[in-house]
Amino acid sequence: MTEIRVWAPNATQVELVGNSGRVLLDAGAGGWFSGRHEGEDYAFSLDGGDPRPDPRSAWQPHGVNGPSRVVDHTVFEWHDGSWTGFPLSAAIVYELHVGTFTPEGTFESAIGKLDHLVSIGVNAVELMPVAEFPGARGWGYDGVDLFAPHNAYGGPDGLKQLIDACHGLGIAVIQDVVYNHLGPAGNYLREFGPYFTDRYGTPWGEAVNLDAHASTEVRDFLIENALSWLDEYHFDGLRLDAVHAIFDQSATHFLEELSTRVDELESRLGRTKWLIAESDLNDPRLVRSREAGGYGLDAQWSDDFHHALHALLTGETAGYYSDFGTIADVAKALNEAFVYDGKHSAFRGRVHGRSAEGLEGHRFLGYLQTHDQVGNRAMGERSSALMSHELLKVGAALVLTSPFVPMLFQGEEWGATTPFLYFTDHEDVQLGRAVSEGRRREFAAFGWRPGEIPDPQNPETFERSKLDWSELDDPRHADLLEWHRQLIRLRHELPELSDGRMDRVRTSFDEGAGWLLVQRGTVSVVCNFSAGERTVPLQDPGELLLTSGKGPTVHDNGTVLAPRSVSIFKS
Repeated sequence: MTEIRVWAPNATQVELVGNSGRVLLDAGAGGWFSGRHEGEDYAFSLDGGDPRPDPRSAWQPHGVNGPSRVVDHTVFEWHDGSWTGFPLSAAIVYELHVGTFTPEGTFESAIGKLDHLVSIGVNAVELMPVAEFPGARGWGYDGVDLFAPHNAYGGPDGLKQLIDACHGLGIAVIQDVVYNHLGPAGNYLREFGPYFTDRYGTPWGEAVNLDAHASTEVRDFLIENALSWLDEYHFDGLRLDAVHAIFDQSATHFLEELSTRVDELESRLGRTKWLIAESDLNDPRLVRSREAGGYGLDAQWSDDFHHALHALLTGETAGYYSDFGTIADVAKALNEAFVYDGKHSAFRGRVHGRSAEGLEGHRFLGYLQTHDQVGNRAMGERSSALMSHELLKVGAALVLTSPFVPMLFQGEEWGATTPFLYFTDHEDVQLGRAVSEGRRREFAAFGWRPGEIPDPQNPETFERSKLDWSELDDPRHADLLEWHRQLIRLRHELPELSDGRMDRVRTSFDEGAGWLLVQRGTVSVVCNFSAGERTVPLQDPGELLLTSGKGPTVHDNGTVLAPRSVSIFKS
């Protein structure tokens, strides 16, 4: 017998629908209804309507429109009792999508690839959203059952097995959660209560109600969801999607309240828990301490660093890349995190951002690729399709020797050639057609013809996005993999490279000549972005630790680098 409670202030009466028929739940204060359920699967009928899944469903074995299933979280046998986690500053993060990481696309199959991650020095994985979303394939950002691990990936036990295996190998696990909106298909929350508001809008759907009438219960709903992932599933952290679209004018912002509750959980469990934001605001308030007027999150993604590095290495200037493209931008990002810290952005047509002065680099994740920056391209091209093998090595070196917490996107470590496309599996024919047509319209503005854009609803689009692990047998891919392994080894071994103090990062460059020198204490990272040899005024670089090209030579007037290469020295 299981105690069942549901918040449904929009309903006059609520019936629990189970194997034995319909049972009227007891109405309580504040719109709460409760009762007892014998069995596994159940749903709710609001005022005699069709059965709906539980908003707090722990498992949706039949998809977003089916009944919910009871899960007893005390039954699973964990083996990570000695696991306490580690500081985010020590992490090498690896972002992966469960459905395309392996041919099988399940939590269980992902376990078989963990040794690969350990072998290159990765110690943290970030899972793209796994909360139940429509169909069998998708990115997960249109999830609707926020407490239920996706059934096609393996459900609650499969997820727990993956996290347990990760902890056994010393790998922390981060879950990507979406609290700014929910997907359209299978989204029944508005029937239960005022979960959404028309006071704000997002590009993806209705904004979540965090500051209007009855918002207290909605805030609790999301905070309890976060705590469930961190406690019942033993996740080590959460990546909060697009927090600039989490609208809240309350005196205590939702993100601040969330960070307070997570800190309390961390103290109770004796395990490190991280909160990492994705934001388009360049606002350091997200990661400043609550005592200093911030929200107290642990870190945020650093898109300015990515944009600066990507634009420089590819030469792309379309869209937001038009604000970047110089070595000076990369240098500023390494020194100050935000390139746009209160200066005018031509792309936005206004002043953007605020200085991150006083913050450490560990408050930011640095990367050359992410699911967004790859998958939001028309053809899902990775960096390996946009820059040379030599420049891939330069980019990897700048990421993995930066003062930021470095992050790789699945397959990046070997220069995977498979694209990562946008894919969906909407059973609603009209919705599926709208998604496909919307994708074509989006890229028509960039000159793409409709027939050229991969159809998100076509299963082939999903299949093409799966990693091809056989590429590791190719010497060129194996070479890039070894390069990443050596860079990560240096980061683990050299204290200077894990030092997050950005005020200790020294940069010098020559825009015209095409070189950049980054000095991290006794370690020098010397980059040549040009197609010819370049002499960098570094007369006594010290011991050569790693080089991507023909060995550098040292003369009285400096260090000569091969074209499109990077060398790392220790004096």
